[in-house]
Amino acid sequence: MDKPKTEIVAGRNPVLELLRSPREVECVYIQSGLEKGPVGRILALARERGIPVKDVAPEKLQSLSGIASHQGVAAQPAAADYATMEDIYRRAGEAPLFVVLADGVEDPHNLGAIIRTAEAAGAHGLIIPKRHSAGLTPAAAKAAAGAAAHLPVVRVPNLSAIIEELKSQKNLWFYCADMDGKDWCTVDYSGGVGLVVGSEGFGVSRLVKEKCDFVVSLPMRGQINSLNASVAAGIVMYEVARQRMGLQAK
Repeated sequence: MDKPKTEIVAGRNPVLELLRSPREVECVYIQSGLEKGPVGRILALARERGIPVKDVAPEKLQSLSGIASHQGVAAQPAAADYATMEDIYRRAGEAPLFVVLADGVEDPHNLGAIIRTAEAAGAHGLIIPKRHSAGLTPAAAKAAAGAAAHLPVVRVPNLSAIIEELKSQKNLWFYCADMDGKDWCTVDYSGGVGLVVGSEGFGVSRLVKEKCDFVVSLPMRGQINSLNASVAAGIVMYEVARQRMGLQAK
């Protein structure tokens, strides 16, 4: 017997009602070739809300939804509500702002681990792009171990634009965690900090990297030349936390 997966909504009417509701939606999946008719209305509403849409084969839809009667469409609701930049600002209060930007981190377990560490290290929020990124899926929320309920996670159309906004409005300095940069622990993080972490396979994108003020790197003493994205992010986040705690202690 077909058994629907609880984190996936499948079928034309259920997906349409989900899109009409205020609930956050991570992604809509549409069977290739069914972009017109009833499914066309779903596609139009998803695009109106800025929700990513993916064309997939029928087998992929069945695998995602767990049912054969998916009617060519499925959607994945977010496991938690997204925040706004104002939520991040309120969390920071009068303290220098500390935000983490995840540029194209597509593994939900990595994203969840980054959320968990960011919350523990005292970051005021996490910013992710709407496209080409994992979101607040059940897998990410589980990996975050409850931190997604406390740390504001904001999803934006364009990371480069939000960097420019934060530079001009909040006087942030942006630090890109990538190879061939300054030693991560010799850099001053005492002011407003925007830490940018790149994707698992490609690192920080060129356009985003060009917007950053510094590139910081971790030493690789072994035979491999990179770390898991969430591990690298955690190391740099705690250096930011260490320096901030030192300032508070003075």
